Amino acid sequence: MTTTAPEVPASMPASSSRVDDLSDVTRSQVEELLYLEAELLDDWKLDTWIGLYTDDCRYVVPCNDTPEADPARDLVLIDDDHLRLSCRVERLNSRRAHREYPHSSTSHQVSNVRLRAVADSAEGVAELPVVAEFVVWRFRGERSYTYVGRYDYRLRVVDGHLRIASKRCVLRMGSLRQVSDVAIIL
Repeated sequence: MTTTAPEVPASMPASSSRVDDLSDVTRSQVEELLYLEAELLDDWKLDTWIGLYTDDCRYVVPCNDTPEADPARDLVLIDDDHLRLSCRVERLNSRRAHREYPHSSTSHQVSNVRLRAVADSAEGVAELPVVAEFVVWRFRGERSYTYVGRYDYRLRVVDGHLRIASKRCVLRMGSLRQVSDVAIIL
């Protein structure tokens, strides 16, 4: 007998089979979510991509010299909640993002996905910590840029599907000089 995942609104893409309990989530299910996220970013389907995130999500990119920085007290490159992330998506989708119009071609590669023990968030909500390595290639004009680092995710179950509550992109590069900036979503 085959079952299909329940239909979800376009803003909430189905990442895999239905999930009821984080302790039963497999690495394969998590990889499916992370690969879906990479595909949506590479295809510039940002309006769909943001549906992978919870309403109280966090997207953080710390500075290269302070990878363990706390955005509450330290300077970071990016510290977005859902509202700021939505504004970033809106800007990147428009001509106002002159650094990304026309859009760069990107290739998000995710590997070495590792699941940690389920833990409660500060709000008492069960979350699944996930660590993965990444390489993101960005091609713009005649130039190419490479971003290398580690993703630290915290996943939750929302309406029977895995969703991203937090994504922290820790760059492994000693300097941003070779890439000049972080104008794309890692």
